[in-house]
Amino acid sequence: MGLAENQLSFDLLENWLLAHPKASICAEQGVSSFKEIALYQDYHGLPDCRKAIAMFMEEVGGRKAKFERDRIVLTAGATAAHEVLTFCLADPGEAFLVPTPYYPGFDRDLKWRTGVELIPVHCSSDNGFQITVPALEAAYQQASARNIQVKGLLVTNPSNPLGTTMEATTLRKLLAFASEKNIHLVCDEIYSGSVFPSPKFTSIAEILATEYISQRERVHIVYSLSKDLGLPGFRVGVIYSYNDTVVTAARRMSIFSLVSSQTQHLIASMLSDTEFVRKYLAENSKRLRKRHQMFVSELRVAGINCLKSNAGLFCWVDLRHLLQSRNEEGEIRLWKIILKEIGLNVSPGSSCHCSEPGWFRFCFANMTDETVQESLNRIKFFMYCRRSNQRYNEEGTYLKIQLHADDVNQKFRWIKHTRSLMLIVRSLRVIVR
Repeated sequence: MGLAENQLSFDLLENWLLAHPKASICAEQGVSSFKEIALYQDYHGLPDCRKAIAMFMEEVGGRKAKFERDRIVLTAGATAAHEVLTFCLADPGEAFLVPTPYYPGFDRDLKWRTGVELIPVHCSSDNGFQITVPALEAAYQQASARNIQVKGLLVTNPSNPLGTTMEATTLRKLLAFASEKNIHLVCDEIYSGSVFPSPKFTSIAEILATEYISQRERVHIVYSLSKDLGLPGFRVGVIYSYNDTVVTAARRMSIFSLVSSQTQHLIASMLSDTEFVRKYLAENSKRLRKRHQMFVSELRVAGINCLKSNAGLFCWVDLRHLLQSRNEEGEIRLWKIILKEIGLNVSPGSSCHCSEPGWFRFCFANMTDETVQESLNRIKFFMYCRRSNQRYNEEGTYLKIQLHADDVNQKFRWIKHTRSLMLIVRSLRVIVR
């Protein structure tokens, strides 16, 4: 449950591949293209691939904004896209503002080789961790006090790990803030095609396409096929910049992180099939919504709540009521208990720089129905045992009552027998009907 991977719609991709064998140069029907694809290609990327990705990004955004093929820079995944873009926009010692909680990998992608700093913009659960102008201003002033020059603001929309989308009003505020401070705005939109219920996703490209925005050359988008198409192993990342100089520089740097021609050839064929793309996006959204609703409702039955969300491959889970101490140490202690006692690996909020201990990211799309049900059963049993096994003294201090193994086994057998009886009753109802 610690890996944000989409395995819910692989059958749709596999069925398309079986129906279109020419898309693969490894298939008998596509081997005639083998020599052409195997030889040196344009380092800028195959024109057909860049065009197909531009069309796909338009479909993901509801066809409310156009994407130009020549502004697309291909990289080996979003990791490389972020690093290349950071190299283009900032020098060592300069910084980006990043609202928290944020994807832990940013500390690697943006910092390790660039020498750039990340300044957290602390957001609160009081408003659902939404970004506010005062929080942005506070982080900016903090950087100024440390004599660090801020070169940009990086946001993820939809958010990882929150699973929420930004409203158009919020995006306009971000644009205004970036314009006021004369800094860049980088929008990571790699989950934009993984949105299920309303509100719908609004891309920064849609705002730029429908409104007059000054300094649009300071806006850049990072995208990938790893999440929405569930193809992280293909390593297809995208930089889309409204700045001609950045496009030129990023394209030159992308030579160190190229996408294989074979992958581009396959992607170009698949994403050029508009009928398939639209059916895939609709069905994938439907499956994500179903899994999300089931996961959240089962956690609620166990006494666990999640932040209200409408996107992504995960839930932002509130376990603050399970902390023995309301600090990072208490959070890590709980994480170890979840890992060792339940056998689930989840992401603690501290790894995402969350300033409020007790929040965790649970991924739900990287497993089968049977596996996710097993995970939920473990969580529910764990919560049952904790309720049966904890007391508080008169001062409100947490006490741990020893629970014997025989008691645990007996209660676990009782839960299993109860579940079996419920299944039998449901089956009888179906037969009667």
